[in-house]
Amino acid sequence: MKNKAVSAPYAVWSIIFIVVPLFMVAYFAFTDASGAFTFANIAKVGQYSNVFLRSIILGLIATIISLALGYPLAYIISKVKANHQTVLIMLLMVPMWMNFLLRTYAWMSLLEDQGIINNALAAIGLPRFHMINTAGAVVLGMVYNYLPYMILPIYTVLTKMDNSVIEAAEDLGANKSQIFAKVIFPMSMPGIISGITMVFVPAVSTFIISKMLGGGGNLLIGDLIDMQFLGSSYNPNLGSAISLVLMILVFICMGIMNQFDDGDDIQGGGMLI
Repeated sequence: MKNKAVSAPYAVWSIIFIVVPLFMVAYFAFTDASGAFTFANIAKVGQYSNVFLRSIILGLIATIISLALGYPLAYIISKVKANHQTVLIMLLMVPMWMNFLLRTYAWMSLLEDQGIINNALAAIGLPRFHMINTAGAVVLGMVYNYLPYMILPIYTVLTKMDNSVIEAAEDLGANKSQIFAKVIFPMSMPGIISGITMVFVPAVSTFIISKMLGGGGNLLIGDLIDMQFLGSSYNPNLGSAISLVLMILVFICMGIMNQFDDGDDIQGGGMLI
């Protein structure tokens, strides 16, 4: 009885901020402006298949790059002294304390045709490059903003890994490459799965990054939803339908990723720092 009383506030919070919003999204997705039931909104989502495809591709590219950069960095941090780990994690988190918009604006200043990078290239006699308002700039913004979400779960799993398993592999004659490939990497899979999920989900649904660094020429799902609720093409019913389809796609992707997790995780692969 006491446990139910303690969990009651969390149940109320979940109902108000999770269940009710999801119900509202589903309601608007299957109704028209007059409130009548319809499948028309869901049917219209198909005409934006190219936007969904672009969002998934750019999200996957950003996730792969984040994994390629994040895993080595997480591994290096996990191998230094404990006090140095704290400092490195703090340095990793400091940029995240800055406002998301300010960080993205900073990249605009760097990537513009007359920005800091191109001015530096011109100063040393190299040609300027058009970097802003491209798909590459959008991916760069995704990687920069979401890379810590890849590093932290992997780092957590690596630091909680049982060293006796590694020592046993060494005693059996395994070299460093074999130890990493057959022991460390498989045991860190829960952190990898968690990191991939935490990067891919916000990357595929972002709209600020694509709007500011993509210049409107690289429309993503998030931009599409934003246009339906706040833009000139105001249509909350269609926006809700797009949001509902996006949620379903995200759940499918998460379900696929969970198939690669054997369940023998270390502290769940969470960000326990």
